Amino acid sequence: MSDSVDDSGQRARYWPIPVLRAIPAAVVALVITFSSNHAAGYGLLLFGGFAAVDGLVLLLAGATRLPADERSRRTTLVQAVVTLLAAGTAFATNGLGLPAYIAVIAAWAVLTGALELTQGLRARRRSPFARDWSTIGGLTLLLAVAFLVTPPDYSQQLGGVERVTGTLDASIVLVGLLGAYLAITAVFHVIAGLSHKWGTAAPAAAPDGAPHA
Repeated sequence: MSDSVDDSGQRARYWPIPVLRAIPAAVVALVITFSSNHAAGYGLLLFGGFAAVDGLVLLLAGATRLPADERSRRTTLVQAVVTLLAAGTAFATNGLGLPAYIAVIAAWAVLTGALELTQGLRARRRSPFARDWSTIGGLTLLLAVAFLVTPPDYSQQLGGVERVTGTLDASIVLVGLLGAYLAITAVFHVIAGLSHKWGTAAPAAAPDGAPHA
């Protein structure tokens, strides 16, 4: 019984964090989806905005919302600092083109993905948030892999049966990949946060005469 009460208390305290993390991810994903500008510099500005808000939310989580697990707190705070540094770097390098875009986001994705995945794996059987952390960490590492394997000089002329003119290049592909990643993580964060919220309901009272845990 005490484990159930403690688990419910952790969920009640933490559930707003994934919902708050979903907001900047969803906003930037929508902007990318409906924007015709997929230039690397624009992608860096959008990523910088997302990372600035996400880093602040992670800072809030590590400082006030995580349960009394010092290792998870430290990992979350390190992740927050890395994300905020990535935001500042993105804003500072938005005029340097595709190489800067790839370097900033790939480095951020490798570091934060590894931190969050490791945090989730360490917390298995100890935290109700372990699966959330592992999933987001894994998705972020997949983003890093996608950025690292996409050739920077990729260029494909459109036309023919598609009846679409123009060029599909690495910048368009990678900004689109960022948007897809953010859309997926936004949906996951909302589902996870609301699932934790609904999991905070107090258990039904035992019938009279029934033994108590």
